[in-house]
Amino acid sequence: MPDPRNELPAPGTLEDLVQQALDEARQHGADAAEAACSGDVGLSVNVRKGEIDTLEHHRGRDMGVTVYFGGRKGSASAGELSEQAVRDAVQAACDIARYTSEDPANGLAPAERMAVHPPDLDLDHPWPLAADDAVELARDCESAAVEADPRIENTEGAGVSIHRGLHAYGNSHGFFSVLPESRHSIHCVAVAGRGEAMQRDYWYTVARDPAALEDARSVGRQAAEHAVARLGAESLSTERVPVLFRAPVARGLVGHLVSAVRGSALYRQASFLVDSAGEQLFPAWLQMVERPHIRQALGSTAFDAEGVATADSALVQDGVLQRYVLDSYSARRLGLETTANAGGVHNLEVSGGAGEDFEGLIRRMGRGLVVTELMGQGVNLVTGDYSRGAAGFWVENGVIDRPVQEITIAGHLRDLFAGIQVVGSDVDRRGNIRCGSILVEEMTVAGQ
Repeated sequence: MPDPRNELPAPGTLEDLVQQALDEARQHGADAAEAACSGDVGLSVNVRKGEIDTLEHHRGRDMGVTVYFGGRKGSASAGELSEQAVRDAVQAACDIARYTSEDPANGLAPAERMAVHPPDLDLDHPWPLAADDAVELARDCESAAVEADPRIENTEGAGVSIHRGLHAYGNSHGFFSVLPESRHSIHCVAVAGRGEAMQRDYWYTVARDPAALEDARSVGRQAAEHAVARLGAESLSTERVPVLFRAPVARGLVGHLVSAVRGSALYRQASFLVDSAGEQLFPAWLQMVERPHIRQALGSTAFDAEGVATADSALVQDGVLQRYVLDSYSARRLGLETTANAGGVHNLEVSGGAGEDFEGLIRRMGRGLVVTELMGQGVNLVTGDYSRGAAGFWVENGVIDRPVQEITIAGHLRDLFAGIQVVGSDVDRRGNIRCGSILVEEMTVAGQ
């Protein structure tokens, strides 16, 4: 008999609740409304030193409704899926809307932009892994880290996470869809050395299909290798040198661009890239394209959070910023059209240059800094100033010379974008931004 904790609500139940919310909003006099219902189930286990640290079953049920009375908007949510919860949420949303001020930018996304025939992107892959088996898998991951090198003195644990969700969305344009999806992962944090000389690092794998996950023991070994490689790290003297952002942290650099061209930052005049569409921000060989329909990809979706159909779309073409990242509200505030980005970007692929692998990028750099970890919040999107704590490796004569830590890297994001030398072929696909390592011409590296 299946464990009820692993059961998702029936799609028909979600459809009925969404339709009830829309009907009741209309009965309350709302001009338009949208509603979303979600059901999630999951399992997460963490072990440390072979013992179970945590074991949790997850089961979430929630809904939200937004109503519009002309330019007045009200939103409310509930933590359960029931007819009474829908009635209460709609009543609360309508009460809120009646006391809010008019905003002509409020409203649903345009009806003609709805996803009429959304494609099946193969996003739901159950992982029928029992709790005991998940614990053993996490133990295998952790033991592989410990066995990988005698300098692994400890771990901060290893874990396995299983997640499935069913998400329904509908609005008074007549749009309705139910989206099933899954997301599974394995992770490990290894600790090398002892006393004051200890270093920690991690690795993880994540995918919608459990068959696409890296082997658990491989995850443990990579965590160990990364931790051991950091032993003996020291600081640096201050100078200006090339900087190579390894792929997992290079995604963050691209993320700063996305944040700076997001509609909410632009209409508030809170971005250094206000009115930058059409500008040459990057080298002419660099491309950034959203590809939301890649089957099984983590950032894939047939429609955004407002039901707007998604499609391949260039954000940067030949180094020129083509557009902003907009939902319908921010688009109206800016006098533009939605870019189907309510909820964020979808599989933003960064490409261009010679496409060298990581070792090739190190040889190309010759001398400089490889960044593998960033710390702090020193990014000012209003001014574009960038200053972050960092750790990684120092490179001499095209090879890694030694690990480094307790340093700061600084520059201006416009200069960093324009100074990109190459994007590597070592693409990290574990998120909505898919990017290889990025080599930047020069930054200030401050240490001792």
